[in-house]
Amino acid sequence: MIDLLAPLPDAPEPDWAAAFRLPIVDCGEALEPLGTSQGFLVWPAYHRLGIANAPAECHARGGVFQRLLQAARLLPDGLRLVVLDAWRPFAVQQHLYDTLYNILRQHEADAEPAELARRTREFVAPPSTRADAPSPHLTGGAVDVGLCDRDGRWLDMGSLFDEATPRSHTRHYENASDDHGRAIRDRRRLLFNAMRAVGFSNLSSEWWHYDYGDQLWAWHHGHPTAIYGPAQVQPLEHLWRQQLDALRHPS
Repeated sequence: MIDLLAPLPDAPEPDWAAAFRLPIVDCGEALEPLGTSQGFLVWPAYHRLGIANAPAECHARGGVFQRLLQAARLLPDGLRLVVLDAWRPFAVQQHLYDTLYNILRQHEADAEPAELARRTREFVAPPSTRADAPSPHLTGGAVDVGLCDRDGRWLDMGSLFDEATPRSHTRHYENASDDHGRAIRDRRRLLFNAMRAVGFSNLSSEWWHYDYGDQLWAWHHGHPTAIYGPAQVQPLEHLWRQQLDALRHPS
């Protein structure tokens, strides 16, 4: 039986360089739209915030979709899983990274570039389309999730989604001594233990970020290879061309 209120384990910051050195043997799973799901809610946060190039739908690999459904079923009655982001275009990743880096540089004018990059990477992975080292969200294996009640009202998770402060660290409330802090701790435990039970790993600096199949997931679990490399949501024009080519050159 899964203990959804089990304490959150200590988790160091990932060794990103080591993770990106892990080879990728892509299993070929397609990206699937998550908005058709009846098992969890989808609220594409970046599109709703008006960020340029952010898709109006959340897409993820088929294996991720299945595990999100499984995690949602593990939650207690009255709680629902909400997907905030999944596959992310490179342009959006670049925008998020550059924006946070520049804000940190303005607030900490004396900080060295390497320290600014480290602080930025705490909350936004470096943008990369490299076939051997893609940004996690570009693979369709990384998802950002939260919790709401049965009526769709957000639950207080202790920080805003994408909040760039220590309160966003997954274990920030683990030793809380007041009722409010313990309530947040328990919600984070519920989310973490449900997601971990179905195979996801968590990014320790972001309570909302979970990975399956990408290099970060492989690093966390000690797997020799990742199973998801860079992926792309194909535009309608590309799909039409594929269909016409298939008709012209049947196998």
